[in-house]
Amino acid sequence: MIIKSQRLKEAVLAALADKEMVKILDSVMYNPKPVNDIIKENNIPHTTTYRKIKWLVEERLLVIDKMEITEEGRKISLFRSTLKSINIKYEYNRVIIEAEQNINIMRKTAERFFSLD
Repeated sequence: MIIKSQRLKEAVLAALADKEMVKILDSVMYNPKPVNDIIKENNIPHTTTYRKIKWLVEERLLVIDKMEITEEGRKISLFRSTLKSINIKYEYNRVIIEAEQNINIMRKTAERFFSLD
């Protein structure tokens, strides 16, 4: 799919220019993970990770894949990347971004939608 939204184009470019956001996106591309796992895997400070995940969710580059309740009764969110691959092409005065959506997210969203009674 070719991304037409200027806001989404800018978000993709900003995320790919930030090494910590790239680590976060890589970490949750295939398996949903809670913030604490992302922090441990990538050795990113807590506040930085929370701030960048919040931004990625607002820009729709990450989604909450599911919610879980821990044994202690705490609610945690598991995040997953919405895009699987991104190709960027620059032509005179034009940036073309082609992205492949993360099929697992699309399938899960469709299953939830069609399972509603």
